[in-house]
Amino acid sequence: MTTYTHPTAWAAIADHLHHLGSEVVFGLPGDDMALLGELERSDTTVVLCRDQRNAVFMATGYALAAGRPGVCVIGKGPALTNALTGVLEARSAAAPLILIADGTRLDRLGTGAFQELDQLTAIRPYVKWAARVDHADRLPGALEKAAALAVNGTPGPVYLELAEQIAAEPVARTGPWRPAAPQRPAPDQDALAATAERIAAAERPLLLVGGGARHRNDGRRIEHFAEQLGAGIFSTASGRGTVAEDHPLYCGVSGLYTVAPMDALWREADLVIALGSRLEETATFGWPENAAQLPVVQAVLGEESLVMERPGAYVLGDAGRIVDGWAGLLADRRPPRDWPERVRTVRAALAGRAADRAEEAVKHAPEGAVPVARVLAALDRVVPADRVLVQENGLQDMWSYFFPHWSLGSEGGSVVPSEQTPLGFGAAAAVGVRLAEPAGRPVVAVVGDGAFNLFRGELPTVADAGAAVLYVVLDNGGYGWLQSNLDRVSGTGSRFAFTTSRPTGTEGLASAYGLGYGRVTDADQLEPALTAAWRQVAAGTCAVVEVAVALADTPPGMSGSAGDFPEREDA
Repeated sequence: MTTYTHPTAWAAIADHLHHLGSEVVFGLPGDDMALLGELERSDTTVVLCRDQRNAVFMATGYALAAGRPGVCVIGKGPALTNALTGVLEARSAAAPLILIADGTRLDRLGTGAFQELDQLTAIRPYVKWAARVDHADRLPGALEKAAALAVNGTPGPVYLELAEQIAAEPVARTGPWRPAAPQRPAPDQDALAATAERIAAAERPLLLVGGGARHRNDGRRIEHFAEQLGAGIFSTASGRGTVAEDHPLYCGVSGLYTVAPMDALWREADLVIALGSRLEETATFGWPENAAQLPVVQAVLGEESLVMERPGAYVLGDAGRIVDGWAGLLADRRPPRDWPERVRTVRAALAGRAADRAEEAVKHAPEGAVPVARVLAALDRVVPADRVLVQENGLQDMWSYFFPHWSLGSEGGSVVPSEQTPLGFGAAAAVGVRLAEPAGRPVVAVVGDGAFNLFRGELPTVADAGAAVLYVVLDNGGYGWLQSNLDRVSGTGSRFAFTTSRPTGTEGLASAYGLGYGRVTDADQLEPALTAAWRQVAAGTCAVVEVAVALADTPPGMSGSAGDFPEREDA
C-alpha cells in the first residue's frame, strides 16, 4: 500500500481539506501562519475574520447552505472561548462544522504557558466529538474521524486540537484519504411499515418539515407525499426553504409563527408527521395543551433527536428515504376528501388577513418610519425569486417568519438561527451562505440594528471576501425586543433604555471599504433605495440599506412581548 508523506502537520490538514472539497476556510488563526502558507498554494478561499465568533457563524452558514462541512481555524485560549457561542449555534442547528484550533505544547501543559487552557474540557459539551493530537502519526486518523462524525448521524460540529510541538513535524499516512460523503441510512422496514399504518389511519394529517429534511427533498418528494396524503404542510423555522411555500397545501411556519385562522388546523388535526424536527419549543408553541389530542409520527436521523412527551411512533433514518418508503407503502391510499379543501380554505383566509394586517401597519406607521410589511413587499419585487433569505431573531425582523408576508416560493431558500438565536448570527452567516451558493443566486440578510451593531466590524471582512450580500437593517434604535419587554414592566417612562435614536456609523465604514449604502426614513424612498442596492449586489458588491422602523410595528398575531415569546392576540 502506498505511503504518503506530508512535510508538516498543517500540510496534511490542507491536503485533507482539499480532499473534502472545502472551497472556503473561515477563521482567525493564531500566531502560527503555516496553514495559510499551505493554502497560499491552493485555490481555497480563505476568509480572515476580525472575531472568532463571527468566523464560526460564517462557517455554520456555509454548512447549512451547502450541505457539506464548514471549516473554521482559530488559535488557542481566548480564541477558543470566543468561538464557543458559534459552536453552540452550530450544534443546535445540526450544522456539519470542523473547528481546528492550536493547542499548548505537550511539554508545557500545566505550567501556566501563554494562553494555556484545558480546551477539550471547555468545548466538549458543545460538540459531537473533540480530540487533541499530540503525535504526528495520529493526525490522519483524527482528521478522517472528524470529517465522518461531522456529516454522519445527526450532523454537527467537531473539534480538533493540534498541539504546537507537532505543527512542523512530517506526517505519514498509508493509503488515500477515506471518502467523506455522508451516508444516508435506510429506515428499518418493520418500523417503516408500522408508522405507515398510523399514517394511513389518519383523516386530518399535518406534515411538519424541520431542518433535518434540508437538502433531502430531491424531486419535491415531500410535496408529492403531502398531496398523496392530502396533508397540510407546515415547516419549522429551520426547515424553511425545504418545501415550496407557493404550494397550495403549504400553511406557514409552525408554532410561534402560526396565527389565526391557520392555528385552527392544529386543533382539528388528528396526526402530525414530523420530518427532521426535534419538536422544539418554538415549533410546538400553541399546539393543543392536551398532548394526547395530537399524536406525532417522528422521522429523524439520530435517536438523540426523539421527543417522547407526546404519543405516537417513530422511525429512524434519512428523511428522504423514509418519505420514499412511506409513499410506496401508501401508494393505494386515497386522500380524505374534505381535509385538503379545509387546508386550502384556511390558507386563503390567512392571505386575506395578512393583507389587512399589512395595510393596518401602513396606516399606523409614524412619520420617519417605514412599515416592515412594505419592506418585505419591496424586497419581493426588487430581488429575483431564487433569493436566499438569511434572518436574525429580533422584533421587527420577525415579520418575515410569518407566512405569507414573506414567501420563499419554489425557488427561494432560507437560513435562520436555531433555538439558541445568538445575536448577530444571521448577519455573519450570510457571508458563509453567499460563498456556498452559486455566484448568481441572491443572498439577502434581514437583520435588526442591534444584531448588525455586533457584526459591523466585519464589514472589512465582507469587502475582502467579495461577499455580495444585500443587508437590510431594520433600525428601531437598538434592542427592540428588550425595550418592548421593559415597557411592559415599567411603562414608557423608565430611566432605563434599550433603544435610542443615534447615528449608526455604518455609512462611513461602508464607504471606506467600497460597499454600497443607503438609508430610508420614508416609504416612498424604499423601493428606489433597494433597487439601487440590488444593482450593486448583482454587480458583485455588498450593499447595506438601513431602514428606520417603529418599535410598535409588531409582527402579525402578536399583541405584545412576554419574556421569551410574544403574547398572542385574539383571532
